Order: sequence, then C-alpha cells, then structure tokens
Amino acid sequence: MASTRERVWAALTEPEFTRTYWEHENLSDWKSGSSWEHRESAMHELKLVGKVIQADAPKRLVLTWAAPSDRDNAAAHSRVTFELEQIGSMVRLTVVHDELEPGSKMLDGIRKGWPRVLSSLKTLLETGKPLQTWSGEE
Repeated sequence: MASTRERVWAALTEPEFTRTYWEHENLSDWKSGSSWEHRESAMHELKLVGKVIQADAPKRLVLTWAAPSDRDNAAAHSRVTFELEQIGSMVRLTVVHDELEPGSKMLDGIRKGWPRVLSSLKTLLETGKPLQTWSGEE
C-alpha cells in the first residue's frame, strides 16, 4: 500500500485510526507484556482481548487474540503477527494469524474479517476514505 511504516503502525495501534476503517478501537500501551482490547466503536462493547507479545514500532507487532470469555485461558488464544516492510513509497503489510483451533468460530470469523479489514485499511491510507465493509452485515 502507498504509505509509510509509521502511518501503517499508527493505523493498527491508534484508536482514532482503527475506528475509521475497522469500526473498532484497538486499546493498549503497546508494550511487550501489556494487555490489549478490541472494542466496537459505537457501543464500546468488548469484542477481543489479548497480550502484546512483541512491539517493535514500526516494524513488527505480535499479539495474542481471544474472545473476552477466554481472557484467562491461554490455550484458547491465537496469535497475530503484523510485519511492516518499507519498499520505496509503499509498505508491505504481512498479517499472519495462526495458532487457531481448526473449525472454530474464531477461525471462521477471521477468514471473513481480515480481508475486509485489510482492504478497508489500504483504501483509507491511499484515498483518505475507508471501505464500508460491514454496512448491514454482522
């Protein structure tokens, strides 16, 4: 995507930014070992929780990822790794979501969710307007 690593990092970690293209806010101090939360923007409903495993701004962010009901069940947490590589005037953002239970509701959700989120992020950074990817859908 046409951007800088710093801008993409901000888009992943700053609530004002994430609510624009994701309709959720990612909340944390983004330090290794800290907790993070993913809250729906309009009602502030808690949707996801986890821990920051690694935060090397603006290059790499690794998080655990779980439903709020699984906050204290580490075995139920999956892992998301964001790698940001500057290539000229573009950033290659690689997202790997692994350690998922086969056939789980979480796996089904991220298969649908990540393409929408990342398309909306790319469009926002390149045009200034996010995609309306969730309008009228769950």
